[in-house]
Amino acid sequence: MSRVFAYCRVSTAEQTTANQVQEISAAGFKVSPQRIIVETVSGSVAASERPGFGLLLNKLEEGDVLVVTKLDRLGRNAMDVRTTVEALTGMGVRVNCLALGNMDLTSPAGKMTMGVINAVAEFERDLLIERTQAGLSRAKAEGKVLGRRPSLDEDQARNVLSRLDAGEAIAAVAREFDTSRQTIMRVRDAACVT
Repeated sequence: MSRVFAYCRVSTAEQTTANQVQEISAAGFKVSPQRIIVETVSGSVAASERPGFGLLLNKLEEGDVLVVTKLDRLGRNAMDVRTTVEALTGMGVRVNCLALGNMDLTSPAGKMTMGVINAVAEFERDLLIERTQAGLSRAKAEGKVLGRRPSLDEDQARNVLSRLDAGEAIAAVAREFDTSRQTIMRVRDAACVT
C-alpha cells in the first residue's frame, strides 16, 4: 500500500499552512502527521533548494503519493514545477494537485497537463533568453563594459608587468597586490597578446 505525503508551503511567518492541511484532508487524503511537511520559505526559492522539500525527498520512496494544494507550492515558475515533478516521477512518486481537480500528474491527463506546463516553461525560458540578449545588446550599444570589473586597474597592471619583467615570482606579485596568481598570469598573458 502506498504512503501519502503532503507538502504545504507558505512564504512568510505571518501565514499558516493549516488551510492547506485542511484542504488535503477534506479531499479525502489520510496523511499521518509525520508525513506532512510544512515549510515557510519564499516561492522564489527553487524547490531543490528548500530545506523542508529536501527532507521530504529523503522520506519519499517508489510508490508513494505526494499531495499539494496548488502547483505553485512545488515551484517558483513553470520551469521549476516541471523539473520538480519530473524528478518525483523519476523516483516513482505520484504527484496529486488539488487545484487541478485532484489530478495525478503522472496519469495520462496529468501527463497532458505537464505537457502544457512544459510548453509554458519553454516559452518562459525563451523569453528570459530573449530579454537577456536584448539587455546585453542595449548595454553594449550604450558603450557599457560587460562582465566583471578587472581586479587590477591599468596602473596596477603596468606595475605588475614591470615587476614580472624584473624577475619577481608570480606568487610574490600576487601577494603584493592581494590577488590570485591567475589574475597576475592573465595580466602577463594579455600583455603578450597585444
